[in-house]
Amino acid sequence: MIFNFLRFNILFFFVLRTSTTFVHSFSNNVTDQQALLSFKYSITEDPSGVLDSWNNSIHFCRWTGVKCSSRRQRVTILNLPSLNLAGTLSPYIGNLTFLRIFYLYENRLHGLLPSEIGRLSRLQDLSLGNNSFQGEFPANLHRCRDIIYIDLEANDLQGKVPTNFSSWPKLEMFAVARNHIDGSIPPSIGNISYLRILYLDYNNLVGGIPLEVTNLAKLEDLDLSHNHLTGLVPLPLYNISSLHSLALHSNGLQGAIPSDLGLTLPELQEFHASSNRFTGPLPPSIVNASNLVVFDILINNITGPIPDNLDSLPNIQILGLGENPLGDNMQPDDWKFFNSLVNCTHLRTLGLQKSSLRGKLPDSIANLSITIEHLYMQQNHIYGSIPRGIEKLVNLMHLNLGDNFLTGSIPQSIGMLSKLGGLAFDGNNIAGAIPTSISNITQLFLLFLDNNELQGSIPTQLFHISTLEEVLLSNNQLRGAIPDEIGFLSHCIYLNFSQNLFKGPLPSNIGSLKHLAELDLSYNQLTGDIPATLDGCVMLEELYMEGNLFQGKIPSSFRTLKNLAFLDLSDNNISGSIPSFFEGFRQIIFLNLSHNKLEGEVPKDGLFSNVSTFSVVGNSELCGGIQALHLHACPEKVLRNKKKASALRIILIGVLVPCGVLFAYLALISYWRRNSKKLNDPILVLEDDRYPRLSYQDLLLATNEFSRNNLIGEGRYGSVYKGNLESVEHMIAVKVLNVEVHGAKKSFLAECETLRNIRHRNLIKIVTMCSSTDFMGNDFRALVFEFMPNGSLDSWLHPSPSYQGYERNLSLLQRLNISIDVALGLDYLHHHTHASIIHCDLKPSNILIDENFVARIGDFGLARFDFAVITSDINQTQMSSTGVRGTVGYVPPEYGMYGEISAEGDVYSFGILLLEIFSGKRPTESSIFMNNDNNLHDFVKKALPRRVMDIVDPRIVQDQEEHGMTINPSYRRAIIEGCLTSIFEVGILCSQVTPRKRIDISVAIKHLHVVRDKILQHSQ
Repeated sequence: MIFNFLRFNILFFFVLRTSTTFVHSFSNNVTDQQALLSFKYSITEDPSGVLDSWNNSIHFCRWTGVKCSSRRQRVTILNLPSLNLAGTLSPYIGNLTFLRIFYLYENRLHGLLPSEIGRLSRLQDLSLGNNSFQGEFPANLHRCRDIIYIDLEANDLQGKVPTNFSSWPKLEMFAVARNHIDGSIPPSIGNISYLRILYLDYNNLVGGIPLEVTNLAKLEDLDLSHNHLTGLVPLPLYNISSLHSLALHSNGLQGAIPSDLGLTLPELQEFHASSNRFTGPLPPSIVNASNLVVFDILINNITGPIPDNLDSLPNIQILGLGENPLGDNMQPDDWKFFNSLVNCTHLRTLGLQKSSLRGKLPDSIANLSITIEHLYMQQNHIYGSIPRGIEKLVNLMHLNLGDNFLTGSIPQSIGMLSKLGGLAFDGNNIAGAIPTSISNITQLFLLFLDNNELQGSIPTQLFHISTLEEVLLSNNQLRGAIPDEIGFLSHCIYLNFSQNLFKGPLPSNIGSLKHLAELDLSYNQLTGDIPATLDGCVMLEELYMEGNLFQGKIPSSFRTLKNLAFLDLSDNNISGSIPSFFEGFRQIIFLNLSHNKLEGEVPKDGLFSNVSTFSVVGNSELCGGIQALHLHACPEKVLRNKKKASALRIILIGVLVPCGVLFAYLALISYWRRNSKKLNDPILVLEDDRYPRLSYQDLLLATNEFSRNNLIGEGRYGSVYKGNLESVEHMIAVKVLNVEVHGAKKSFLAECETLRNIRHRNLIKIVTMCSSTDFMGNDFRALVFEFMPNGSLDSWLHPSPSYQGYERNLSLLQRLNISIDVALGLDYLHHHTHASIIHCDLKPSNILIDENFVARIGDFGLARFDFAVITSDINQTQMSSTGVRGTVGYVPPEYGMYGEISAEGDVYSFGILLLEIFSGKRPTESSIFMNNDNNLHDFVKKALPRRVMDIVDPRIVQDQEEHGMTINPSYRRAIIEGCLTSIFEVGILCSQVTPRKRIDISVAIKHLHVVRDKILQHSQ
């Protein structure tokens, strides 16, 4: 009896225990199912229908992407990568407490990462990369102590790198690259003893690399690239012998790369250190790292020589050494190393550009591995001809030998490189014809042959390469007609045939180039009407046709070219009236119709309301327009009906105007011939009725005997006084030259010659000049300008103590307007004068501010003509001068190296000026160099984008807070910060060290206009 009672109780207890366990397990299973359904309901797009199986018809452990434990039927793996899922991540995901592997990478998920992820205590592998998750790094993730892999790459995460790495003792991979994480790398990261992979690249990290990183003894892959890291690389980092890949590129790191690099990192396969500030010699020990696949040190200051035993790197695929001063100026030939590359049988990319390498390319280039795909050797000092046998490199995709000293011709065999996508021989001395065999390169999309001495016509076969996107043939001696086949270039975006000898009409099928953004045909001998079919180039933004012999009217079809930013039809024989539809062109930055045969009334609205956006000079039959043009009023008949001109007037114009032009042309030639020997006399420079004649006594009286009270400035070659002349309504500024200073007379001649050829709203206007003698018989030279009552830009950016009683400041908008004014003035000098004019001395003290706060560029004493239209002793003197001077801090680096002036040099000066205007710092201030910055460019670049408010002139911020946008303060600050970042970025782009990397001044204008529009939009 007792036995039966005991057996019953034991059986009852067992049944009760089993049922309790079953109920508990069933309850947890339901929780997992509900968590998965919550995940499904938070997904808004499932294009592949992968979640359709997630329903009650089958057990959730059999749902797509779900795996469960066999005993408890709990979810352990959720694997849904690369399915294009969109939506948010449900916080109920935290209820999958048995989850070990969680893969959602490469989807379109967004929103915050739920803190409930921290409840996944068994989680080992978290991979949510390549989504759009926002917010900060999940704070509760430190609870997942078993985690081994964390991959949150390529999201929109912000905040700092977590510091509690000791919470993850098993962590082997930590990847948060391509986010917006800022701050510094925490030293605690060195506590993860098992860490093998660390990816922090493409963030906004600042500061140095902490020494504690070198404690990661098992580290294999380290990527810190594309941040704002500075300082020296800790030397023990180069002793982590397990490293396979070390990526430090695109930072501001300094110091030398250890000479024993190849010995201390024997397993190294990839070394990326480009775009830093590394110095010292190229480590010769790299040849000992026999496993190297990638070695990239582009864009540093590393010196040569290049080791001549590179054949010790049998696996090397990418060798990037360019943009370092590797050449030896003491050696005539720097190419001895090249023969050793022949045995690098896996080499695909060789970068030796801009390395100051001298000499003739060895013939062994033809023996490089057949695997070579990219060969960059531009901007060196290579002479001789294009190497024989180069056609053997049949897998070449890019070949760039531009900007060297190559001679000879382009071999016909070049056509055997059928896989080429980019071919550049620009900027050499190559002569001969363009080989017809280039048409065999059917995948070619870039063809740069400009700035050579090529002759003959363009082979028609060239236009059958349908893949061509950029074709640059400018500044050669090509002649003949432009072939009708030009219409076959259906994918072409940039086409430049300028400065050649092309004749005949422009083919009408040019309108077939639907993707064309820029067409430059300037300075040829093209004739006929401008094709109306150009309206087919619907993407056209820049059209340059100046300096040809085009005639007829401006096609009415141009009204559809609404994207035009620059249109230059100057120096042709275009007749008829100015089409009124140009008034509606909102995108246009400059329209140049000067020196044609246009007639009738100049429109007044739209772009014609601002004289800085167009030019119509040299059209004697134009009338009306805005007052600033100073044109005569239109006759009533013209105003009443422009089309009803009398037949007699048409005949007279048709006969007399050409005769008058011919007579003027002959008279001009005669004048220059008669006076060519006298041009050194500055008295003749401004001999014109437009300029009143003044004597020394006139200017003595005007300036109160050159009183110190009238002195408003002193410079290298003289002093400037304010004054009044009875013959001039407004005040004047008199620039008196100190003729005893060496170079003063040359400066005077340069300034006179420049100012007589220019006229623009943003350039200082000359009133007249005086070349005479004083009362003692000494030479006297002076230039007379309009007086600028608001002084120079320098006096506003850096006010002297005399202004302490009056707080001199420029608002954000005023500074931006001044910057745009200066840019417009430069653009006119560079692109819209007969001969491109280089200022050579752009700085704040040479920018003058008128009564309406319009900026004007002044002081053309160092100006140079880039090419001369009229050959004269004056211009020859300017062009032959090799001692180009400017002002320290604003002079581009290439002027010091080569002494060759260029428009790019002015752009550099403008970039520095722009950075100074908005930072308030002179480029020579000692505070810039305190943090090991080389110049103002580096100082600003290092701060962008996160620390822009730390470097901006504080007076701008103060002014905006007091008088700026009447909107929410936080929103206002965000707008201002964004605008300032954009402005500084323009300055950085303009002041690049390499001239070819600088943007054109016209592009800078576009960017600055966008910023100004944004400021005005939020100010209204």
